Amino acid sequence: MDTVNVVVRDIPLVLETGLMAKQADGAVVLRYGDTVVMATAVASKTERLGLDFFPLTIDYQEKAYAAGKIPGGYLKREGRPADREVLTSRLIDRPNRPLFPKGFFYETQGIISVLSFGEENVADVMGITAMSAAFTISDIPFNGPVGSVRIGRISDTFIINPNLEEIAECDLNLIVAGTEEAVAMVEGGGQEVAESDLLEAIDIAHREIKRIVAVQNELRAKVGKPKRAVVVVEKDAALATRVKELALDRVNEAIVIPDKMLRQKTLDDIRAAVIAEINAGSEEDRSRDIDAEFQAVERGLVRDMILKENRRADGRKSDEIRPISSMVGFLPRVHGSALFVRGETQALAVATLGTSMDEQRVDALEGETFKTFMLHYNFPPFSVGEVKFLRSPGRREIGHGMLAERGLKPVIPGKEQFPYTIRVVSDILESNGSSSMATVCGGTLALMDAGVPIKAPVAGIAMGLIKEGDQVVVLTDILGLEDHLGDMDFKVTGTRDGVTAFQMDTKIGGITREIMEQALEQARNGRLHILEKMAETLPSPRADLAKHAPRILTITINPDKIREVIGPGGKMIRSITEQTGCKIDLDDSGLVSIASADGEAAQKAVEIIRGLTEEAAVNKIYRGKVVRITDFGAFVQILPGKDGLLHISQISEERIAKVTDVLKEGDEVDVKVIEIDKMGRIRLSRKEAMRDLAKGSGS
Repeated sequence: MDTVNVVVRDIPLVLETGLMAKQADGAVVLRYGDTVVMATAVASKTERLGLDFFPLTIDYQEKAYAAGKIPGGYLKREGRPADREVLTSRLIDRPNRPLFPKGFFYETQGIISVLSFGEENVADVMGITAMSAAFTISDIPFNGPVGSVRIGRISDTFIINPNLEEIAECDLNLIVAGTEEAVAMVEGGGQEVAESDLLEAIDIAHREIKRIVAVQNELRAKVGKPKRAVVVVEKDAALATRVKELALDRVNEAIVIPDKMLRQKTLDDIRAAVIAEINAGSEEDRSRDIDAEFQAVERGLVRDMILKENRRADGRKSDEIRPISSMVGFLPRVHGSALFVRGETQALAVATLGTSMDEQRVDALEGETFKTFMLHYNFPPFSVGEVKFLRSPGRREIGHGMLAERGLKPVIPGKEQFPYTIRVVSDILESNGSSSMATVCGGTLALMDAGVPIKAPVAGIAMGLIKEGDQVVVLTDILGLEDHLGDMDFKVTGTRDGVTAFQMDTKIGGITREIMEQALEQARNGRLHILEKMAETLPSPRADLAKHAPRILTITINPDKIREVIGPGGKMIRSITEQTGCKIDLDDSGLVSIASADGEAAQKAVEIIRGLTEEAAVNKIYRGKVVRITDFGAFVQILPGKDGLLHISQISEERIAKVTDVLKEGDEVDVKVIEIDKMGRIRLSRKEAMRDLAKGSGS
């Protein structure tokens, strides 16, 4: 077994190979504290013909045994990937994918398995490094390595790889990945963080990344296999010239058609005509080669138009934003609704308020947690004019939803202030770039329409990049075409005061600090513009909750009294629910939440629970009910389950012969508590209550 190591934040990061998974093309075990991950890389030995993309699959899997657990459920084994595993698979894929050479069309799979999960909470971050190391020492062509760290900030101090406890205190939490030369990926967010602080965090992270990259190169020098040769098919110059002759002028006219669907149809028609004309004079079908040359013509024209003319497909300049419109409150039965439109991207966002019973239970390696805010993103095929099967959310939908959720989470009020479970659903109705950022804008408006007292409105914007040599243009609010043909996808969400979520990916292996700084500044200007447009529709949360939203009232009772509210076998709480129609939730701390769409019903439930749990107080007057009469007095119920003795001598100012001369069972009387003995027995007085009430005292 060969090992190399580097110390990161006083903890050795150890890379091992040669002991485990030796039949894989590359296998590396990474140890960092008590966290152990294994990454394996395998590429098929035969090329997949007919592809024009690199067939790479990255799978991250968490083994329950890594945290000393047995999986829940009936089968007691790991099932379909959890959202966390899907998101981490995407996280590992994004910085590694751009580093494979063009023309490598062999099925390639990377698998990252968490074998031991420590409190360092770095399995996802270490997965990026381990996967890169496996590719680096394998015979698979790879222009890495890539390193990664998490960086947080507590009280203005930046911390590399903060642990679970530290993350809870961080106002900034980023995962940064990069090569020795540049940053390739950033993922994370913060509590309205300034752009300058983001850049500083990324710079600090990149310094550590360079050390992690160096140790991977050390491992490659020890055990690295010779790389497979990538056979680059020589370009057919004659075919390229012929395609240009037939397509150049027509494509040049088509790419400036503002309407996406018309532009795409026009380009498809031109492509089909060029393929048909060239194939007609050829003995073989050259459709694939012609299509590749056609795409090269389109890509070159779009990029040249932006670089040389500062003009985009829809006529905008590089820093301009598409027209924005929005509306709220148009769905009558939902709690909050918004339709946000930016150019040809349209998001329908709906907010729903629920109770603690609606919280999502998340069972992860670090333990069980509960989510009170969820955002789910859907991308139906009609949004881009396609026909496909409707399936469960894919990796892209889960990733986009989590990015939008991360962007909104910092402004969601705490449970103490707003005791609701909140779910936002974003259905993309049209898409031409940046639907996840439209989700953030629409989600903000839907939350405010529902009456959720968010701390501040949040907007999101996607940035792009066109780079040819020293020529660089950063694009604000990118189109789908610019995303497809560009070099960077850079998404930023935030309030007027700072950034709440940040995601950056590149297709060129990394970008410089100067480009990132320019993109952040343009994103900030764009975000402020969008927030102004959103404020024209709804400037702040509605003062009242939506008509059909449940009303949640909270009271605190003595924890010892919880059993009184529940009753034997749950009899009492069922009775309260049947009487009022309310949902009732009790916390071990004594916090009781009562939820109902009917405010009066919720108040009635509060009164019942207060009555069940209230303690009798000396010198306090109660309106009680006579429940039993004896020769020496009457027993009066002053609180549910609480009876006191009203002695015959305390019934009236005058002497009475029999209790029944004044009282009978069922009578309601005012009584004052005059004593509670050590055994909890209550003595009452009617005559003292009458005196106090006559004087205007008591309650």
